[in-house]
Amino acid sequence: MSNSEIIPTRQRIINAAVELFAAQGVTETTTKAVAKSAQVNEVTLFRHFGNKHGLLLAVISESPVFQDLSEYLKNQATQTTSVYQALKNYCEDRLQALERSPDLVRSVVGEAGSYPLENRQALGRSLKEANHYVAEFLATVMEREQLHAHLPPQKLASLLNIMLLGYAVIEFTSEFHEFWHGKDEFLEDLVTLFLMGATNSTSLVTSSELVAVEKVIDLPFVTVQLILQRAKKSGLRDYALIYILFGAGLSTAEITNLKRNHQICDSNLHLLQIVKGNTRQVPVNQWIMGKRYGSYTNNPLTKYLKSRKDEHSALILNNDGVPVSEVDIQEYWQKLTEELSTPEGEQPAIEQAQHTWCVEMLMKGMNLEDMSLITGWDLSKLQPYSRRAKEKSALEQAIKLDNKS
Repeated sequence: MSNSEIIPTRQRIINAAVELFAAQGVTETTTKAVAKSAQVNEVTLFRHFGNKHGLLLAVISESPVFQDLSEYLKNQATQTTSVYQALKNYCEDRLQALERSPDLVRSVVGEAGSYPLENRQALGRSLKEANHYVAEFLATVMEREQLHAHLPPQKLASLLNIMLLGYAVIEFTSEFHEFWHGKDEFLEDLVTLFLMGATNSTSLVTSSELVAVEKVIDLPFVTVQLILQRAKKSGLRDYALIYILFGAGLSTAEITNLKRNHQICDSNLHLLQIVKGNTRQVPVNQWIMGKRYGSYTNNPLTKYLKSRKDEHSALILNNDGVPVSEVDIQEYWQKLTEELSTPEGEQPAIEQAQHTWCVEMLMKGMNLEDMSLITGWDLSKLQPYSRRAKEKSALEQAIKLDNKS
């Protein structure tokens, strides 16, 4: 049985039109050529679509970009747990649909200025219908998350779709533009910008958090190594404590709440279970800034725990044999970093250990969504860390290129 007998006539005509529009452009494609490719006569094409304008409308409206959009968005609105994830899923899905037909996108958009009015109206109707569905979707998820928008859902939908289409056009029509390192970075930036700019950002991140993350100052390799070396000489407890700060990126408050049974380790992983605040599991890295500190089962933390003879449940104890406090941790850090200086000319602050860990994880390839799960931070709080990681990666790349010349 031939393909022409399996595929309905209408669909064969649309498939043929898609191929020809992509290959030679909408303007240069004739209905006669489409009918020939679809193995039908031209009269049959006219009976189904009226003319080439009607055929173009069918191609656009039944393309993967618009097809079943209403049902897809309804599912997204009810199945995802956060407005960020719902938006990112939608944006990613639409870009993937556009990527399936890059030649068609170039043809339809590139030639739109020369189309007759009826053709442009066909394109406009499809975009308007898509905006309507997206507006309903945005209204649903924003109401559920109790976000207050500065603009009505219809305008938000239009802005979002225009940015997606603009990105696709740039990607399909230019090379080496270097606006983004890839689609994932664009999507993260787009959704974060959209949420913070279009909605009441206090629902997503507090003003104090915004102020705090403006100053992301990670520590250089030499300083980190010196602190770890001093901690090792100071004793097993201090070494374990500094190892957690640089290897797991925990805050002092999180460390004080850790118990022995919050540790999970075997030959394949080493995790710490955070049970207060943002409950989650955090990996304890074997590698810190390119240097390995033992293994998952034999490292500064496991050695410290094995050395203890007490039965106390706390993971870290202070000099008096009771659970370490935030004040204790600050005092130990101050002693271990005395006379050390950051590039800014100041003694390293304990918060910089967490900054350093976060930047390093992003440089290793961790995306912002996964980092949000591990840190418990909002994506907007992670943005400055992402920028700092990109800055360091760019510097490393520049140095590598210079060494090759």
